[in-house]
Amino acid sequence: MSQAATGSPGPQQTTQIFSYFTVLTLVVYLSSPSGYLIDFATSYMLKDQLHLTADQVSNFRLWTGIPTYLAFLFGLTRDTWNPFGMRDRGYLLIFAPIVALVFGWLAVSPLTYQGLFVAMLVAMVASRFQRAAFQGLMALLGQEKLMSGRLTVVWQVVESIPAALAAFFGGWVAAHLKPSQTFLIVAVISLLVGVVALWKPGAVFKGTYDKPLARGTTLVGDIKRLFKHRAVYPAVLVLFMFQFAPGSNTPLLFYLTDKLHASREVYGIYNAGFVVGFIPVFFLYGWLCKRVALNKLLFWGTVITIPQMIPLALIHSAVAAMWLGLPIGAMGGIAAAAYYDLAMRSCPPGLQGSLMMLADSFFQLSYRGGDWIGSRIYESSPTHGFLYCVLVTSLDYALILPVLLLVPKSLVSTADGQVNPELEAEAAAAATG
Repeated sequence: MSQAATGSPGPQQTTQIFSYFTVLTLVVYLSSPSGYLIDFATSYMLKDQLHLTADQVSNFRLWTGIPTYLAFLFGLTRDTWNPFGMRDRGYLLIFAPIVALVFGWLAVSPLTYQGLFVAMLVAMVASRFQRAAFQGLMALLGQEKLMSGRLTVVWQVVESIPAALAAFFGGWVAAHLKPSQTFLIVAVISLLVGVVALWKPGAVFKGTYDKPLARGTTLVGDIKRLFKHRAVYPAVLVLFMFQFAPGSNTPLLFYLTDKLHASREVYGIYNAGFVVGFIPVFFLYGWLCKRVALNKLLFWGTVITIPQMIPLALIHSAVAAMWLGLPIGAMGGIAAAAYYDLAMRSCPPGLQGSLMMLADSFFQLSYRGGDWIGSRIYESSPTHGFLYCVLVTSLDYALILPVLLLVPKSLVSTADGQVNPELEAEAAAAATG
């Protein structure tokens, strides 16, 4: 129960913070092997060029995601190791070139299952260190500056825009660009992460690591503090459950292209609409989070999300799928922003990287595992497999409501920017004890 702060920043500082995280989010996301750009591209490569089945594609995604399931270890490393004395910027400087080298190697090598598998594993490991630094720093600023909700909006909006473009143009890219060209583009973007690491705006870094919320203890002490922290468990669990959508990835790809005989572009357009649907709702959340307490946003966001995937069960044509993406995405916007806002608020002092990456571990495990389970549900019934996937997703979302009852009330009783003296006292005690 750890959101406490030294005070909200002024307009000029806020603009500088938002600008920094806009640029950093963009380059980290675009170079990430778990982002839409590479995830879509490799899925098409596996299906169309290496001729894998739905089950084999989901297995590839499941196993290459292993580093993401262990992301807690990268977060804990971020909280305890200070490379070059530069803290989070040091991680970006070290691991950005490694990601670039991996994709550069893929660009000049023949496309094989084994080569792609190994390269993606290595890139996943390096990118998790970058992600730990990025998310840990963002959560720390969110707590210290009382702006976890607004930083969540910046983060999610900036990630959504390239995700939508990747989804929209993914089919075109698969049809018109060689794998080597795709990998080369990502390699160049990866190098830009290292360039951004040289940027050190005062509003972001001045005194940030010296405040109580940034202080840890010993390695063993930090691990004990993390797992004794009551707010950790519901924050992690709701993100896990929210991402569990067994009908939205590989099963939907095969349902549209094989059952409804849609083109690859149709699947991309649906996903683009789905992601775009979140964006205006994220902006709405940015306005609401300063006026409405987080507990209300969590509850109503979840209620709206429960039937989110039901319209997919009504799909009978590719045209319907294209039109449904936008409203389906919009229904999940408040919940998505509120869950990440909750995760930032829930970080114990000095353990922002650990909790954010623990949440990311379960999020990715749910994403890959849900896709793996969904592929099996889909293939279990030639007639109703996809419908079963959708019903399982809706039931899972409904079960988030009782989990929200486990969230400490004091943690979510205030809006963004409001000081909570109770939490300030708890954070100070935790940092010194």
